[in-house]
Amino acid sequence: MADRTVRIILVEDDPAMRRSLVDSLGSEDDFDILAACPTHAEGASAIRTADADVLITDLKLPDGHGFDLIRLARKERPAMEIIVISVLGDEQSVVTAISAGASGFLLKDTRPLDIVNSVRQLIAGGSPISTSVARYIIQIVQQSDQSDSPERLLTDREMDILWGIAKGFTYKDVAEKLAISSNTVPTHIKNIYRKLEVNSRGEAVFEAIQRGLINIS
Repeated sequence: MADRTVRIILVEDDPAMRRSLVDSLGSEDDFDILAACPTHAEGASAIRTADADVLITDLKLPDGHGFDLIRLARKERPAMEIIVISVLGDEQSVVTAISAGASGFLLKDTRPLDIVNSVRQLIAGGSPISTSVARYIIQIVQQSDQSDSPERLLTDREMDILWGIAKGFTYKDVAEKLAISSNTVPTHIKNIYRKLEVNSRGEAVFEAIQRGLINIS
């Protein structure tokens, strides 16, 4: 995707935050903001009509919730990458967003440059997550009952790849570290999704953590 323009839909109801995101993302030569929407309704319309690569959405909107936009994007645009930027970093918000299909979760105190870099990480196959949110996910692992051996759903190779994406490595990074062809990584990823019954990297990592397959602490 680095060889072409990254098309973005932005959904943010706060005017100042929306302008800041438009300015920072729009300043990148290879980023194209197709829509900057202040409401759930406008965001849903953009998802249905605009052929975008990335959805950046807030969660709390004046006429709805970002969770529903994430689910809509997963249904209408399965290949679309989704990242949340929100003030809501509580347990329910994080879990629901990842379960709905978000592959990244940033808090609104994230610097504009870091948001730009996070979008690049997202489209390269990573799962950018704010430090405090990542810490919360680790706490889930530490608080989980690990007394029983988890069911071994995945092959050794799939476990290696899942570990890589859990650490935020791109597909290219994973291929290089495992000395395999980068063309085979997406195939393994699809098998992981199928076995874990998920639809995104973030959801796969969270499901694997919940099942005790991996521990990222």
